[in-house]
Amino acid sequence: MRNLAERLALFNRGLLPDLLQLKYEAMTENTFRFYRGTCHLFYEDLAAAQPLPLSPLAWICGDLHIENYGSYKGDNKLVYFDLNDFDEAVLAPASYELARMVSSIFIAFESLEIEPEKALKMARLFLKTYSATLAKGKAISIEPRTAKGIVSDFLNSAIRNTEKDILKKRTISRKKRIMLSLEDERHFKIEKQLRHDLRDHINEWIKTSSDGPYNYEVISTVFRLAGTGSVGVKRYLFLLKSTNTKNKYLLIDMKQARSSSVQPYLPVKQLNWLNEAERVISIQQRMQNVPAALLSTTIFRDEPFIIQELQPVKDTIKFKLLKENYRDMYQVIDDMAALVASAQLRSGGMQGSGTIDELMAFGNDQGWQEEVINYAEEYALRVKRYFRQFKKDFRAGVFNHP
Repeated sequence: MRNLAERLALFNRGLLPDLLQLKYEAMTENTFRFYRGTCHLFYEDLAAAQPLPLSPLAWICGDLHIENYGSYKGDNKLVYFDLNDFDEAVLAPASYELARMVSSIFIAFESLEIEPEKALKMARLFLKTYSATLAKGKAISIEPRTAKGIVSDFLNSAIRNTEKDILKKRTISRKKRIMLSLEDERHFKIEKQLRHDLRDHINEWIKTSSDGPYNYEVISTVFRLAGTGSVGVKRYLFLLKSTNTKNKYLLIDMKQARSSSVQPYLPVKQLNWLNEAERVISIQQRMQNVPAALLSTTIFRDEPFIIQELQPVKDTIKFKLLKENYRDMYQVIDDMAALVASAQLRSGGMQGSGTIDELMAFGNDQGWQEEVINYAEEYALRVKRYFRQFKKDFRAGVFNHP
């Protein structure tokens, strides 16, 4: 079997080399950051062990962890709290999603130096609420009027963020002209020909796509860095200006879509999607209660990309901020569990996923929960060993490339 460095190098082959080094550097921060950047290892190991209890097939986001939930504006203009990352989304046994998420609880809590007893309680709470929500057979959604505790505060804070706020963070003004700032550490300059081609492509998308905004044009473009697992993929940020409304702007994110790192290790036949970008947004649209605004796909230079608005209300709950407040953490974990079950119910019976009745029966069965917890606890220890080896290899220059 390949060693850890070889497994990482093989998976990350094809990413932009300069940015790949930034990805590896980010992954040295702590065990949880490493876990976020190595979804492929989780499923490779799971396929080799196959210890999880039987469960219905479900549409899953694939890379579920405690920081892959957040706020966003739906195409109905309302703000929601929900799962927010579908790059790895596939059809898989429902227990795969649960094992990934519960492992993240153990790993993140240890990284935050929270007692193991609290991690175990939160893991059990997550599975208990998930099961109870499935058993009811009724999907829920969370928006400002229905949110509780810290999620309510989080959503109401997100609503207060305005377009002016996000523009102030991302742009500069020169000679009475606004443009994306290269002083932002997440923004990088693009060579001239690529910049022109991207501008022309998005302007054409605006004119021809039914998903695009009307009466806008591109006025600035940069390369954008975001996330952990996706560092190294091609990703661009566009500043759009309205052609008929003064001082009206939009920020559009365009991200390369790669094949799901889960798929090679699945015992389940997948749909024949038109391309990887269509896979991502199609599963996202069936799992979320309301689709995100301006969610679309495009093909640029023969590669699929996902397009979406970079919104002032879009944000992710940072768990380190909840470290000192156990009650808030309890409510957030409870909400997250209900949202996972709801996403599976909402997409139940679609193109191979388990029916609502099958999912309800799984929720009513209490016999499988400890098996998932046991696997997640053991896997968290394995990730800790991986992380120690990764840091050792990183310091030794194993991941340096000419």
